[in-house]
Amino acid sequence: MNLKREGITDARAAEAAGRGVGRGAARGGGASRRRGPALEDAILDAAWDVLVEHGYHGFTYEAVASRAGTSRPVLYRRWPQRDDLLLATLTKFRWSQPVVVPDTGSLREDAIGLLRNANAGLPHLITLISVQLMDYFRDTGTSFSELRESLRAPGQATGFEMIVARAVERGELPDVPRASRVVNLPFDLFRHDVLMTMRALSDESIVEIVDQVWLPLLAVN
Repeated sequence: MNLKREGITDARAAEAAGRGVGRGAARGGGASRRRGPALEDAILDAAWDVLVEHGYHGFTYEAVASRAGTSRPVLYRRWPQRDDLLLATLTKFRWSQPVVVPDTGSLREDAIGLLRNANAGLPHLITLISVQLMDYFRDTGTSFSELRESLRAPGQATGFEMIVARAVERGELPDVPRASRVVNLPFDLFRHDVLMTMRALSDESIVEIVDQVWLPLLAVN
């Protein structure tokens, strides 16, 4: 999607002014200066707040700059397009709450533990994305799946790919090719249930996904 970029006049002066605006006061009464990672963290924190409160169409350079106490040119220099800022915001908040991948020595316990960990931290994020980013998906012609891939580090294995690989190394599963759809089915079902119900899964549902759907499927694949 092509997003119209707003005009920038005297960007250097505006950025200098933006750097001088801080959330706290430095010693001696002057405004604290935020630079580098500290400034970017403050901007992305503000961007997240704007996205949560106003959705994709309210996610503007003006709104984020105002919330962060800085200027639009400061944002433009780091994220030339609005979607660059959006992806940076989602990436930060996705990886600020990583889902721990268990390593219990048991495929079943690893799978149940992984879904429980996801269930403790991801339903809110999944629900937020599905509601607040529907306009983004429509405007860009993209999907939740494509967004998820863009937020994943290149070459990074999914949690279920990791625990299946460990099970193969232990000899718990035969070393045969498996479709990605089969390996990642538990998380796909988890995400589906969260989107359909807008809430976390019950523990009974988690165990059912693993015991009655996934493990029997792995046994024949």
